Amino acid sequence: MWSRFLQVFKDIDEREFDADDQSRSRIPIALTVAGVCLLLVHYLKFDDVFLYVLELYGRDAAIKSLGEYRELSCHLWWSFMHLIAFLVIPLVTIKWILKDSFSHYHLGWGDVHKHWLGYLALLSPIMIFIILVTVFRDDFSQHYPFYSHAGRSVFDFVAWELSYIIQFIALEFFFRGFLLGACKRQLGSNAIFVMMLPYLMLHFPKLWLEASGALLFGLFLGMLALRSRSIWGGVLVHVTIAVSMDIAALIKRGDIF
Repeated sequence: MWSRFLQVFKDIDEREFDADDQSRSRIPIALTVAGVCLLLVHYLKFDDVFLYVLELYGRDAAIKSLGEYRELSCHLWWSFMHLIAFLVIPLVTIKWILKDSFSHYHLGWGDVHKHWLGYLALLSPIMIFIILVTVFRDDFSQHYPFYSHAGRSVFDFVAWELSYIIQFIALEFFFRGFLLGACKRQLGSNAIFVMMLPYLMLHFPKLWLEASGALLFGLFLGMLALRSRSIWGGVLVHVTIAVSMDIAALIKRGDIF
């Protein structure tokens, strides 16, 4: 088992490490931009920032008109900030600052289909865990979905889940696309560990079980992203887990449509 684990890292190094790569500025630029992006998300994703922006531009009437969708609008702002910081800014950085090829950043489908067993192995125990904690722990069913009115109507549920999914696409690209793609040619498999720490820290505000699991989750998703050269397997895993947890929590509370 351990030898197989080490072999995966060796295979990644043989395929991704480029001894002839002369770009000494790529990693410092990418990590600096990543730090700015993390700061933007951390401080600008909150409801009060969204409402302040509306007030700043004299949109008091818009705030009042939000009515029963005020909370949903705040969540859409949360998703929008992730989209800008974790997807748009990194793409702009790759294109116009690093002047690098997008092919290095795992945007395509790659070999996801060849590694479906790995993604399934990562997904299965978490799905079992979701079922167990939903049945036996009320804190999980009360914590999810983040949008408290997700079960009010089909519109509320779909609008929330779409914004949630968009956030996961941006998240996966930032960690398993941008960070890994910027570091892998000079660091090989060690790029995974560079990516793991900010990914773990992003989960600190969450429940301790979820935050603890993020360390291993980040490790295995990083390995699979480098092997498949794609973020989309990780997107599918994240979306399946998140939507399943929301639905399970809503059913447990009897609060779905």
